[in-house]
Amino acid sequence: MPKFEFVWNDDIVEHISEHGVSQDDFEDVVCNPWAKGFSRSSGLPVVWGYASDGRYILAVYEPLDELTILPVTAYEVPEPR
Repeated sequence: MPKFEFVWNDDIVEHISEHGVSQDDFEDVVCNPWAKGFSRSSGLPVVWGYASDGRYILAVYEPLDELTILPVTAYEVPEPR
């Protein structure tokens, strides 16, 4: 499991919580992704994975360097078939 430093601020925490995603959910998905890609709208990295409660989450982030991540958004999505 990769080790990252996540840069959280109140606005980001509030934004993802509005989508029902906690900081722990976000970090779990980023560190243990089932799939990786890039956002069609922003071009930022995207990962998909499972939160500890079994929800399938999409997480978008901005890499600040090799080990530092700025969370952007996250929300539950349908599982792939």
